[in-house]
Amino acid sequence: MTDTATETRSVVVERDLAFPPEKVWRALTQPHLIEAWLMKSDFAAVVGHGFKFTADWGSVDCRVTAVEPNRTLSYTWAAYGLESVVTWTLTPTSAGTRLRMEQAGFRTDQEQAYRGAQTGWPRFFSSLEQVLARPD
Repeated sequence: MTDTATETRSVVVERDLAFPPEKVWRALTQPHLIEAWLMKSDFAAVVGHGFKFTADWGSVDCRVTAVEPNRTLSYTWAAYGLESVVTWTLTPTSAGTRLRMEQAGFRTDQEQAYRGAQTGWPRFFSSLEQVLARPD
C-alpha cells in the first residue's frame, strides 16, 4: 500500500539543442544569462550555496546540491509550500546537447504547482533557446 501523503510526482522536459554543453552550462549558471531566460538570481555554481530566484510574483528559495560542470546541476526549489529539487542533465550529442530538466517533489495535493511547472518549464526552455542563439 502506498502512502499518498508522501507520494510525489515530477515534471520532466527534454530538448535537443544545437549548442555545445559548455555554452548551455553558461546559460544555466551565469546570473546575467539566467535572468534572461528564467528569473533574476544570485546563483553561484557552488555546492551548498543558498540563492533566490525573484520575479514580480515572489521568490523561490534554493540551495545548490550538485555541480558537475557541463554535465549536471541540481538545486532545491522551495516556494509556497513546495519543496522540490530541480536537476539539469547535459548530454553531448553529435548536433550539440540533449538538455534534460527534472523538477521532482510535487505532492499529490500540490496540483496547482504541478500544473504550473508543466506549463512553465517548456516556456522557460523556449526562452533559454533564444538566449543560446545570441552571439557570444
